[in-house]
Amino acid sequence: MKRKALVLVLAVGLLAARAFAADSTKQASPDDCMDHAQTQADMADCANKGGNAAADRELNEVYRKVLAAHAKDAAFIAKLKTAQRAWVAFRDAELEARFPARDKQAEYGSSYSMCADGALESMTRQRIKELRAWLEPVAEGEVCAGSYNKGD
Repeated sequence: MKRKALVLVLAVGLLAARAFAADSTKQASPDDCMDHAQTQADMADCANKGGNAAADRELNEVYRKVLAAHAKDAAFIAKLKTAQRAWVAFRDAELEARFPARDKQAEYGSSYSMCADGALESMTRQRIKELRAWLEPVAEGEVCAGSYNKGD
């Protein structure tokens, strides 16, 4: 009886330690999260929370900064909003073209969500670079700068 109780206590302790470790990896960097991922579901969760979700937050932050920096230019704001909606449609269509199967899990397997999140993160990081062009100063005399930041 004592042996069964000891085994039960040890098992509960191990489960608690594993749960604590799993929670701590969710708070770590994306690379740390992947280093500790033990299943495909863990890796997909890391890809989403660490990379794609972080990139999406950064994209929204940069987009708001561009809108604020150019708030006085109504024509620019309207056209940027149109461009951003078009980019979102492009991003989604691009992902569908890359993974065109109707039943994505059956066709691409358990790694699909991780791969899709990685692709979304990559496209989002590229869009962030594109949006930052409206926040960074342009060299004096740059004739092709258009609406990019001229330091006004």
